[in-house]
Amino acid sequence: MAGRPRVVVVDYCKGNLMSVERGLRGAGAEAFVSADPAEIARADAIVLPGVGAFADAASTMHRMGQTAALRERIAAGVPFLGICLGLHLMFEEGTEGTDFEDDEADNAHGLSVLPGVVGALPRTDEQGISYKVPHVGWNSIEYDDAEPKALLAGIPSGEHFYFTHSFIAPDTPCTVATTTHSVSFPSVVAYRETAFGVQFHPEKSSDAGMALLRNFVSIVQHSKGV
Repeated sequence: MAGRPRVVVVDYCKGNLMSVERGLRGAGAEAFVSADPAEIARADAIVLPGVGAFADAASTMHRMGQTAALRERIAAGVPFLGICLGLHLMFEEGTEGTDFEDDEADNAHGLSVLPGVVGALPRTDEQGISYKVPHVGWNSIEYDDAEPKALLAGIPSGEHFYFTHSFIAPDTPCTVATTTHSVSFPSVVAYRETAFGVQFHPEKSSDAGMALLRNFVSIVQHSKGV
């Protein structure tokens, strides 16, 4: 169908691919799953989903030749969406899955689109109150409605999405929305208005998640002049 952008869902052996592909198709994209760096280089947009450990994922992407292709396409302004582990991999480093998760010298290296180290979600808050980790279930995102990003068009601050994670991204100037579970952490990030990351799973987040995927597809169409 004319006007349907080709969006590659990157397969780096970390699961959750089919539901993301279905969600993107429902949002109006011609979505397809591929591990091939050449397909990443040709697609109109890229989605990097994933469930697993940062170190293993980063190693797999490097071995499969995907890391360089992803960095090149993001730098070129091709629309990109990282979901959960895909958000984490946008950062410079991560402690998850390393031999010594508290030793920065052994951190795994991500895509380095954003600065900082992805670390463990604390199990207690500042008052010493305990929280369950992994953080699993519905939670709200909070952001400044005065300056909504295109990815959140029509999605109000306070909307709920489905989360499942044990690690969190560091706060940077690219943080768009935050969520609180023991601590406040970035749940939406944006880089140069074309590269985005979300800590939650839009493909599991009912109407709000579909609205976000439709917004991403609209961003891709706008980038193509459709």
